[in-house]
Amino acid sequence: MSPDTLRIGFIALVDAAPLVIAVDHGFAAEQGLSVELVREVSWSNVRDKLNIGLFDAAHLLSPVAIASSLGIGHVRVPLLAPFNLALNGNAITVSPRLYDELAGAADGDIADPLVSARALARVVDERKARGDDVLNFGMTFPFSNHNYQLRFWMAAGGIDPDEDVRLVVLPPPYMVDSLTNGQVDAFCVGAPWNSVAVESGVGRILHFGCEIVSSMSEKVLAVREQWSKTHPETVAALIRALVNAGAFIADPVNRTTVAASLSKRLDVSAEIIARTLAGELKVSMEGMMRGDSRYIMLGGDLANRPDTLQAAWLYAQTARWGQAPLSDEMCAMAQTTFRPDLYDAALGRAPAPPEAGPGLSIRMFTGPDFTGDVHAYVSAWRAKRSGRPRLSLVR
Repeated sequence: MSPDTLRIGFIALVDAAPLVIAVDHGFAAEQGLSVELVREVSWSNVRDKLNIGLFDAAHLLSPVAIASSLGIGHVRVPLLAPFNLALNGNAITVSPRLYDELAGAADGDIADPLVSARALARVVDERKARGDDVLNFGMTFPFSNHNYQLRFWMAAGGIDPDEDVRLVVLPPPYMVDSLTNGQVDAFCVGAPWNSVAVESGVGRILHFGCEIVSSMSEKVLAVREQWSKTHPETVAALIRALVNAGAFIADPVNRTTVAASLSKRLDVSAEIIARTLAGELKVSMEGMMRGDSRYIMLGGDLANRPDTLQAAWLYAQTARWGQAPLSDEMCAMAQTTFRPDLYDAALGRAPAPPEAGPGLSIRMFTGPDFTGDVHAYVSAWRAKRSGRPRLSLVR
């Protein structure tokens, strides 16, 4: 095992918790590891520093690990994800003005994503008829669940996200300021920035990410494939440290301690972080609360063991939205990025076939469940035009 200090990049998000707790509470040291966590602002910085070797490992958007391995959107650098840092954790937050417009246009309960998506389509049409500027929606990266969740939600309501609105890339810590300044009308981002917008009085949480898609691999620990081959013991030790940190996080007894540690690393109040960890969020400036046990999942095999079905789902999004061609070969390559075998080996477990691994079924609020058949999933959706582009499910 290398005696050198590992440099691991991360973004100020709650789903970096396994890394933060592993380092700050001694789980990494127990495995003989010396780790320096380096806080970055943007995902492009994290990806590029990992790819060129300035970072040994990174807290990374799950779709970026796949995109890098496939060589789409950037130079090809094969990455591996031997540990899943988080399932879920995102939310869609809108300005008070847009929320009022959606509520006024809604035919039903706006808490239903299908109702709100159709209301958004009406708002978009009304704005277009008045000659208003298109709505701006912030998301963190083209290869991100924030992008895919926004697109899935909008498309279900009949909106073409490439024509009817503007999707703009913003680093997570800049989302709240951009909403405050009116540069965006809404955004999808990970915790804690949705809650920060609510606490600041500039936003209202419309939907949790898990209300759009039940279970999504949000962030992974990513390492370069070549580095993993030359440092297998280090990778295994890091997996064990993160498993122990995840178990610590998952125990409600430790919630105050975990929130305090994250508060220092993220510069966000411990109270907001504690609510996030509990899945109990304030969604409006008036103090309305909403809870969901699936909101963010950070510890245990279900959250931490890489799931190749999740990798296939993420590849399906790249194919659906024209970021990558639809091919069995590329899907297989995407799935090999997620490495449950390395996770199992690090814990001394016998290898298990991918289908035997733990994992939630991937369900959306509308349309068919995702079962791993990428071709069937992508072909289930098509573009229909009636006046302006509309996207709908083929039934």
